[in-house]
Amino acid sequence: MSKRTKVFKRLLMIIVLALCIGLIVYLFPVIKNLSTPEGQLDFKNHVANLGALGYLALFGLQFAQIFLIVLPGEPIEILAGMCYGGIGGLIFITVSVFIITTIVFWAVRKFGRKFVYSFCSKERIDKIENSKLFKNPKKIEWIMLILFLIPGTPKDLLVYIAGLLPLKPLRFILISTFARLPSVISSTFAGSNLVAGNWKFSLIIYGATFIIVGLAIFIINKFDKDKTAEEAMKIMK
Repeated sequence: MSKRTKVFKRLLMIIVLALCIGLIVYLFPVIKNLSTPEGQLDFKNHVANLGALGYLALFGLQFAQIFLIVLPGEPIEILAGMCYGGIGGLIFITVSVFIITTIVFWAVRKFGRKFVYSFCSKERIDKIENSKLFKNPKKIEWIMLILFLIPGTPKDLLVYIAGLLPLKPLRFILISTFARLPSVISSTFAGSNLVAGNWKFSLIIYGATFIIVGLAIFIINKFDKDKTAEEAMKIMK
């Protein structure tokens, strides 16, 4: 990793940390009172007062989550739902993911492996890139769809790897954006219900989403005679 890249990453991390601390300090006094109608109204007023700055701060966190691979996506998705509602948060996260994925994918295509190695482990990237499974043009899109659907897979790592694989740019970007929807929907709507004081309903949403995704994975594995998904998961570890 070059000295310039290290400086850039540290600077970006500082900015992200500042954004996180700023949002927590600003919203904490009202988050703790979300169980009351007054607290819920106060939270919405705080978010409204942020205006465009709120969108920029949230986009910055989303950018760091994908670009730096340092943050889990769910807390940001929940925060988006809390701030802008289930539908508003869903749209915001989906558009943000599409933009950031496009930037990272084309950056990898332009700058190559050295760029990827600046953010990801060389050994891990080489292992995935050199596997026969991920080199197969006929299976690669199917593999990506499965991996983006399965909870817990390193989706942001996949965005970097994709730029090195035989994938059509637009098709991959659409897969990586919309295959995240089950997770994004559950998180943004859970966040929206938290603001409304519906804590139990938030848990129900998460439970229902995991059941649906679990059924989808079960069906995929049942009809996946070549065990493509299972092999892909082993390679990713």
